[in-house]
Amino acid sequence: MPPDDDDRDLFRRMFGDVKRVRSDKAEPARQRPRPAARFRRLDEAQVMEESLGGALDPHDLETGEELLFRRPHLRPGDLRKLRRGHIPVADEIDLHGLTADEAHSALAEFLSEALADRKRCVRVIHGKGLRSGPGGPVIKRRIGRWLRRRDEVLAFCSARPVDGGTGAVYVLLRIVP
Repeated sequence: MPPDDDDRDLFRRMFGDVKRVRSDKAEPARQRPRPAARFRRLDEAQVMEESLGGALDPHDLETGEELLFRRPHLRPGDLRKLRRGHIPVADEIDLHGLTADEAHSALAEFLSEALADRKRCVRVIHGKGLRSGPGGPVIKRRIGRWLRRRDEVLAFCSARPVDGGTGAVYVLLRIVP
């Protein structure tokens, strides 16, 4: 049943001029730009700048061979100075060629003398263990444990490459007045 004239007039008054839709397809969605990771780009740019600018300190890299220890009460800045070689080395001992027992005795005697002479920083050369055979570096593995047991040792870390690298450690000692 077709709508009567009153209904058409009412419809036109309510909706005004209505235009016929030529297509029943929905309008295509606008293409949105892909999101850009702004902070990721900034991070990548900063890493690139640091790697090219040489601002990276090689001592901040860990290879798994480094020895590192700090007593909780020692400031992190003191360990950083030790790692960078900013604390003068007063004496050193070379443990190459010694058995583990000989090395342990020599280290204990050396540290006692260093403390008696009030030496704050010493270097212990233990070697990298390259000729130790399949068992790996014997003295290097034990040196960390030996040093941790001594209360007068505040910190130790692998030396800078010019001072023996991972084949030596700087040891920071507590000087008692």
